[in-house]
Amino acid sequence: MDTATIEEEEWQELQRNLEATIPVYDRINRFATLGQVSRWRRIVRQMLPEGRILEIGCGPGSFAEDLEGRELVCLDPLPEMIEVARERVNGERSRRGDSPAEFVEGTAERLPFDDDSFDAACSLFSFRDWFDKRAGLKETLRVLKPGGTFVVIDPAKMNRLHGFLGVLWMRIWVGTYARLVCREKNHPWKWLTRTYSAFGTTRDYVRMLDEAGFKQVKSRVLFPGMATIWSANAPDSE
Repeated sequence: MDTATIEEEEWQELQRNLEATIPVYDRINRFATLGQVSRWRRIVRQMLPEGRILEIGCGPGSFAEDLEGRELVCLDPLPEMIEVARERVNGERSRRGDSPAEFVEGTAERLPFDDDSFDAACSLFSFRDWFDKRAGLKETLRVLKPGGTFVVIDPAKMNRLHGFLGVLWMRIWVGTYARLVCREKNHPWKWLTRTYSAFGTTRDYVRMLDEAGFKQVKSRVLFPGMATIWSANAPDSE
């Protein structure tokens, strides 16, 4: 596992642990982010244009349930996540009068969509779980319309020393709480700490987005060690 890839065996184990987080996913995320995660999700929603939106790695629907007015497609590799998210998201969309979201099982590295299918795509706290980030970025670029928007938020490190302190935060502060909530020593957040440890710096992914072919790549640290937001655009058509 490194800044760009996760080996197949590790990735499969990660998926099993992500499935185990479903019952307590939102509760522990709120604790881990000191309650800031809802504000960060609002920031991403405000950055997305009107039109057809793809969320890559929708998890249990924590972001998608409050995305109003757009045509929404949610993708996740775990059918168990999709099952929870579909009921949660489409229940909220129905109450608002929005059309139902579409839910698709799949991975960022092999997006099951045609070229130029989406006005925007986003990934919230799931980019670090992609098993081949370079391949996933190229696939994301492929399915975006010319000029389409891509927004990512994840807990990148400022530098390696800062990353070491972040690992301690995850292992001690978040890990202790997760152990109490999950009521088991080998709780699934241990694997999320591993993906955080291997995840790179803000600059690593600015460079990776550039290399994938995105334009107007920008980054902004929302909370050091907890949330960096990257935004970029697909090239305009010739």
